[in-house]
Amino acid sequence: MYYPEDLIEEVRSRNDIVDVIGGYVRLKKQGSSHFGLCPFHNEKSPSFSVSGSKQMYYCFGCGEGGNVITFIMKYENYSFSEALKFLAERVGMELPQQEYTKEQRRNADEKAKLLEIQKEAAKYYYKKLRSQEGRQAMDYLVGRGLSGEIIHSFGLGYTGKYSSGLYRHLKDLGYSDQLLADSGLIIMDEKRGPSDRFFNRVMFPIMDVNHRVVGFGGRVMGDARPKYLNSPETKIFDKSRNLYGMNFARTSRKKGIILCEGYMDVIAMHQAGFTNAVASLGTAFTSGHASLVKRYAKEALLIYDSDQAGVKAALRAIPILDEAGLASRVVDLSPYKDPDEFMQNLGAEEFEKRLSAASNSFLFEIKVLQGDYDMTDPRQKTEFHKAVADKLLRFTESLERQNYTEAAAGMLHIGVQELSRLVRAEGIRRGGAAPVSKPRPTPAAREKDEGILQAQRLLITWLIEKPGLFSRVREILSPEDFTDPMYQEVVRLLYEQYEQNDLQPARIISHFQEEEEQRRAASLFNTRLQEGVSKEEQEKALSEIIYKVKAHRFEKEKEQMNLADMNVMQALIKKRQALDKLRKMNISLD
Repeated sequence: MYYPEDLIEEVRSRNDIVDVIGGYVRLKKQGSSHFGLCPFHNEKSPSFSVSGSKQMYYCFGCGEGGNVITFIMKYENYSFSEALKFLAERVGMELPQQEYTKEQRRNADEKAKLLEIQKEAAKYYYKKLRSQEGRQAMDYLVGRGLSGEIIHSFGLGYTGKYSSGLYRHLKDLGYSDQLLADSGLIIMDEKRGPSDRFFNRVMFPIMDVNHRVVGFGGRVMGDARPKYLNSPETKIFDKSRNLYGMNFARTSRKKGIILCEGYMDVIAMHQAGFTNAVASLGTAFTSGHASLVKRYAKEALLIYDSDQAGVKAALRAIPILDEAGLASRVVDLSPYKDPDEFMQNLGAEEFEKRLSAASNSFLFEIKVLQGDYDMTDPRQKTEFHKAVADKLLRFTESLERQNYTEAAAGMLHIGVQELSRLVRAEGIRRGGAAPVSKPRPTPAAREKDEGILQAQRLLITWLIEKPGLFSRVREILSPEDFTDPMYQEVVRLLYEQYEQNDLQPARIISHFQEEEEQRRAASLFNTRLQEGVSKEEQEKALSEIIYKVKAHRFEKEKEQMNLADMNVMQALIKKRQALDKLRKMNISLD
């Protein structure tokens, strides 16, 4: 839902960042700021700074930063709207509710009832597991190595042996047959009447990211088929957009999301401390799953059974993850079939090593593909290399394609130039132009670009630390003099705030709703300024930075100018003279 910027700012300003973050991180006051151990990366010395005056946080170790909304988004893995709602409730604010039509209200009420039914079913199954009737199911779970704590944490349960126990329980609670049928938990048969979909099964509640039960998976006790049975899709349960365990994984401090195949794999992983493990719900991995993973991580670690079906599942998932913009790696569990078996035999420490050694997904694809060819046969070996070249064509960005070409060539022990030529030939064979390799920026060019960006970041931080500079800097530099579009927007907003005599960098961060943009914006206000230098040295450094920013803009404009045009040339000379004058100017800090 869209919220006005003034409302966002009210929520932010009523939640003091030191109080909020202090509830998550132990902070100690040092000077005008508070410091603590960063909750977003492992560190022994505090580099995580929280500024009450700026209402911002920034970690000088890992670069994470933002305002109080950014922190809640990052720590709790909430969307912008979810974080805003959380903070509004914290200070007793009520956000405006979306206006519903009569039909929308009816659907919302029905979904609320269906969620109630799932919750009541979970409670029913939970109690059954702990009763005498559920002893066999409990013995099965304990026999699989699960602790009482993990069984409780995942809300595992048991149906009972009879096919109508849940139906009678829910009817006693007053739910209609139509709602029970719509819940997916009860089957209505015209001849035999209503019956439970699940019976004599260990039950795995499936929760959405907000810990609401939306469906179930059931593992049969005995030889009945199917071995695993899942809830059908309902108005509250979409298999292609939910992942088992994501309600826990989204707040894990572990790096990346581990993709497994089954419920028991996820539970075994969480019990071993790998709380970032999830699994799809009896379906193939989908683009909806990839979007959900991307919401909470930048990388996916694929852990599928080591049999042929598991390899195929991993190969299907890789391009879907690529399309979503997620990096992916594949974990080798050999000689064991699945994570549960691996964990029971080798344990968590060895599993951590396998995660660290996980293969790049593209190189994994190449390795699997190689198994389809007889590498002792020259013709088949050539066909394999052509197939590799064909796969390399999916990288449309030339630098990325070149990097993967080099990696593939190294893996296959062939020349990089030979493989690159084969890639170009395959591109032409497909009917298109040969992929063009653009020259890579030289180290000197990259260093120069980073140098000007660093100068611009220093200048923005200086403006926040010394607001008296605004009037002088604004006379010389416009937002367009800054290189990066985000820097330009931040400077534009700073100038507006200065005009209104209301300088609030934390408000500027709220202007950006994407977490990465907020982090980048925060870094602009927290660039380290040189300490322990004289006023004269500071003024000299400031003057040089302003000149550097302006000179960079001049050089970029010069590259686009038609120097054969006399009017253009005269304008260029005037700008050059103004720039020379600026170089001799000294900007006072007074």
